[in-house]
Amino acid sequence: MRVVQINGGVFGSTGTIMFGIAETLKKNGDKCLCFSPVTATNRNREPGFEYEKTGTFNSRRLNVLLNRITGSEGCFSFFVTKKVIKKIKRFSPDIIQLHNIHGGFINLPALFGFIKKSNIAVVWTLHDCWAFTGHCPHYDMISCDKWKTECFSCPLYREYPQSLSDNSRKMFRKKKRWFSDIRKMTVVTPSEWLASQVKQSFLKNYPVCIVNNGIDLSVFRPTKSDFRKRYGISDFQKIVLGVSFVWNEKKGLNVFVDLSSRLNSAEYKIVLVGTTSEIDGKLPDNIISVHRTANQKELAEIYTAADVFVNPTREDTFPTVNIEALACGVPVVTFDTGGSAEILDKTCGRVIEKNNAEALERAVEDICSGKDFIARENCVLRASHFDKNDKFTQYIDLYGKTV
Repeated sequence: MRVVQINGGVFGSTGTIMFGIAETLKKNGDKCLCFSPVTATNRNREPGFEYEKTGTFNSRRLNVLLNRITGSEGCFSFFVTKKVIKKIKRFSPDIIQLHNIHGGFINLPALFGFIKKSNIAVVWTLHDCWAFTGHCPHYDMISCDKWKTECFSCPLYREYPQSLSDNSRKMFRKKKRWFSDIRKMTVVTPSEWLASQVKQSFLKNYPVCIVNNGIDLSVFRPTKSDFRKRYGISDFQKIVLGVSFVWNEKKGLNVFVDLSSRLNSAEYKIVLVGTTSEIDGKLPDNIISVHRTANQKELAEIYTAADVFVNPTREDTFPTVNIEALACGVPVVTFDTGGSAEILDKTCGRVIEKNNAEALERAVEDICSGKDFIARENCVLRASHFDKNDKFTQYIDLYGKTV
């Protein structure tokens, strides 16, 4: 089997999935060719896996600028895309696996025009909602459902992918035209929640398969450390942990600030991982700020030191931080947002109504006090359902059924 993969980045969760699939294919004796643009994250740093770069750093910057000025996402990068299509033809794949294709690195009408003419089977993994909206990758926070009929007057047009003007109606119509009538396409989502959104969108006529995101269980497991000692946290204090790649209102930064005023600081210590110097200025003195960790092992040590992991996300499809915490034996409390709740069952965590500060405080206190007892081994057991290698194998099995 020969598979081409196209993704907007080589790092992060989508990069991990792309290269994980590629390595699994190679172990099975199959061939895989990956395409990804040159961005700020991989301009001077490589992921350690083979892939073809789509264009240059400067060509992508130019196309992003054009996208921003015109509000026409994916309508540029024509010559770059022409070269990509030429390489795909030469490779002659059985499957084209798409991941995140927003970000202005590829010409969408050219790519999908080629796909429709070639009749190559397509598996498209949606990691967010961008594919069926006129602009945004997430709309939960503003409770928008225009995408069910037709987007217009987008309140988020100045957010990623940023635009100087609202072009959401035209882009909705263009996407609907580009992404419809593909004879052999399967849509993959990481959660039941996102699958339910797809089935209400203009992509509803395609078969939808759910493949959850997975994690590396050889790294994320109970790992002892001196974390408490290093940060001056006593053995009597309960650690309430939050982890995010980016901290903002969407990820619940203000929820932790509010929670810090509700919990007794003598008994509880909130720790936020993934912060920056700018975020530090927004935090009260009773929250410990940890900037980027050196590696995943260090992150596993921090998870293990915690008594409860809190994820007050307001927009998410299937957050792997929940799974990472569980794998390290830590109970999880999350808002009922997107696919976040699907990761938990009653043996390992609690799901709270979004933005209910009182219920969140009560859940944290009940778990930490033992009033609502959750065994650490139950958390580890739940996480075992999300082994990344099992998920990569699910993709290979899907390809076999799709060809």
